Amino acid sequence: MTTGDLFASEPPRNLLPLDGEALLLRDVMPISDADRAFDRLVSGIVWQQEIAKMMGREIAVPRLTAWYGDVAYRYSGVYHPASPFPKIIIPLRELAEDKAGATFNTVLLNHYRDGRDSVSWHADDEDVLGENPVIASLSFGEERRFHFRHKETGDRVSVDLPHNSLLIMRGATQHHWHHQIPKTARQIGPRVNLTFRHTVPEGGIRNR
Repeated sequence: MTTGDLFASEPPRNLLPLDGEALLLRDVMPISDADRAFDRLVSGIVWQQEIAKMMGREIAVPRLTAWYGDVAYRYSGVYHPASPFPKIIIPLRELAEDKAGATFNTVLLNHYRDGRDSVSWHADDEDVLGENPVIASLSFGEERRFHFRHKETGDRVSVDLPHNSLLIMRGATQHHWHHQIPKTARQIGPRVNLTFRHTVPEGGIRNR
């Protein structure tokens, strides 16, 4: 039995002690397919460094990003128009949907070029994502540490996201937990992640 077989045989456990559910699935596809997906994403996606507006200031986002989906999306002053899924992403979306038991119509890609690239504390709790969104995040490339922080208690949970893994967040997670990938001083290689979500058009949002 290989290491991958051993992990695959273990049911994923909830990483969060309360107020949500987060599952980490390892070795979600054959390793050769994962390696090939990583190479194709790095070289084939049109990456850009966005300028976000935060607290009245314009700040260069500390990673490269790309957005595809059936609807437009806006955050921190950055507007992403609707854009068809590239062929390379379609089977990855199908994989995420199968593992998460949900349907996704948008994906945000992040390219962390080295340890200096990061994403700060935030929650995916925008109205356009729905009441209790299911979010599936595929990781390829260098392993990075992912942190959760409870909004009320300050409790923290950390997990390493390895190559060829899928993190699923669902239930009340986004209401109660922030998450981040911090910078690291270690010399590390690039990482690509694809965050799949179901996004409602802004005009279709109902008041809660």
